[in-house]
Amino acid sequence: MSNITSRRKSNTLYVILIAAAAALGGFLFGFDTAVINGAVAALASGFNANSVLVGLAVSLALLGSALGALSAGKIADRYGRIKAMIASSILFTISAIGSGLALSIWDFTFWRLLGGIAVGAASVIAPAYIAECSPAHLRGRLGSLQQLAIVIGIFIALLSDYFIAVSAGSAESPFLFGIAAWRWMFWTEIPPAVLYGMSALMIPESPRYLVAQGKEQEASKVLGKILGGNVKEKVKEIRQTVLRERPPKLSDLLARSGGLLPIVWVGIGLSLLQQFVGINVIFYYSSILWRAVGFSEANSLTITVITAAVNIVTTLIAIAFVDKFGRKPLLILGSIGMTFTLGTMAYVFGNAPVDAAGNPTLAGTSGIVALVAANLYVFCFGFSWGPVVWVLLGEMFNNKIRGAALSLAASAQWIANFAISTTFPPILEYFGLGAAYGLYTIAAAISLFFVLFFIKETKGMELEQM
Repeated sequence: MSNITSRRKSNTLYVILIAAAAALGGFLFGFDTAVINGAVAALASGFNANSVLVGLAVSLALLGSALGALSAGKIADRYGRIKAMIASSILFTISAIGSGLALSIWDFTFWRLLGGIAVGAASVIAPAYIAECSPAHLRGRLGSLQQLAIVIGIFIALLSDYFIAVSAGSAESPFLFGIAAWRWMFWTEIPPAVLYGMSALMIPESPRYLVAQGKEQEASKVLGKILGGNVKEKVKEIRQTVLRERPPKLSDLLARSGGLLPIVWVGIGLSLLQQFVGINVIFYYSSILWRAVGFSEANSLTITVITAAVNIVTTLIAIAFVDKFGRKPLLILGSIGMTFTLGTMAYVFGNAPVDAAGNPTLAGTSGIVALVAANLYVFCFGFSWGPVVWVLLGEMFNNKIRGAALSLAASAQWIANFAISTTFPPILEYFGLGAAYGLYTIAAAISLFFVLFFIKETKGMELEQM
C-alpha cells in the first residue's frame, strides 16, 4: 500500500514539475505585458510621443498577441507543444533585447509587437499542455498555475521597475553604464526568457499530441509517468477522441448551420469579458493612473507593486478552491465583487474635484476608498476570472477542437485587451476616470449573467468526456 502511495506522490510531483515548466510561458506573458508600466511616462518624454502614440506602443503588442494566439494552436498541433514553446522563448528574448535598444517610438513598437506574438503563443500553449498532461483530479489546480505564473510575472516586472526607477531617481534617469533606467526594465526579461526555452527542452511532449501523431508508445511512457499503472486503456480512450486523419482546423469549430459551435462562442465570451472588466488598465497604466490623482512616481509604483502582490495571494486562494468548489461558483462570486468595487471606483473618480490641469484629486477619505476599492477589485478578479477562465479554456473543449478553439478564444482575449488598453489613455484625457470605470462596471455586471446562463461546471470531468 505504501508503495502505491509513494508512486502516486512521485507521479503527482512529476506532473507539478512539468506543469510548472510550461507555466513559465505564463510568467513571461505576465512579465512582458506589465514591464511597460514603469516605462510609460519615460517613453512619452523620451520619444516625444503623444497619448495616442503611447497608447499604441503599449497596445499594439496585444495585436501581436492575438496573431500569436491564432497561429500557436496550428503550430502546436503540427510541430508539437514543446517546439512551439521553444519558438516563443526565442521571440521573448529578441523582443526584450530590441525594446531596450529602441531609438524611436516606432522602432520600440515593432519590438513590442514581436514580444506580443510570443505572449499570444504562450497564452495558448501553456494551458493546452497543462490540461493535456494533468490527471482530472488535479487539473483545476494545475491549470491555475498558468494564472499564478502570469501574476508572479506581473509582480516581478513591477518590482524590478520599482527598484530600477527608485535606484536611478526616475525611469528617465541614467542607470547602469549611464543607460536610461527604462531600457534596463526591458532587459530584465532576458534571463527568464532563456530559462523558459531551456525548461521546454527538459519536459516531455503532450501524450494527446503524441497519440494524434501515431506515436502511441511514446504517449504510453509519458502517461505512465503522469498516471502510473496500466495506461493502455487511456491511450485507447484518447485515440477514440483525437482526429487522426488530419490536423485540427478552424473549420472544425463550425456548426452544421454554418456559424461557430455554441461552446466556441462561450469560450470567446469568457475571453472578452475577462478583459472588458478593465483588469489590464490596472496593470499597464496604474502608475500613471495614481499619478493622475495626485500620488508621486515612487508612491504610484509602490501602490502598483502592492496591487500585484494582492493578485498573487488571491490566485493562490483560487488554486486551493477551484477543484473543491468548482469553476462556476468562483466566477459568480468574482463577478458580484467586481461589480461593486468597480462601481465604487467609478463613483469616487467621477465625483472627485479636479485641479487646474483637469485631473481629479483624491484627498483624505476618497483617496483611501479608491485605493481599497482598487485592491478589493483585484482580489475579486484574482480568485475568479483571472485563473478560472484559463482553467476553463484549457479543459472545456473536446480533444478534436481544443487547439483550434483555444487559439480563437485566446485571440479574442488579446483583441479585447487591445481595445481596452488603446482606449484608456484617450478616455482618461477626454472623459475622465469616472467614465472609464463606469464602462468596466457594466462589463462586470454582464459577466455575472453570462456565467449564470452559459457556463457549465467541468470540475472532476476527464478531457475525453468534454
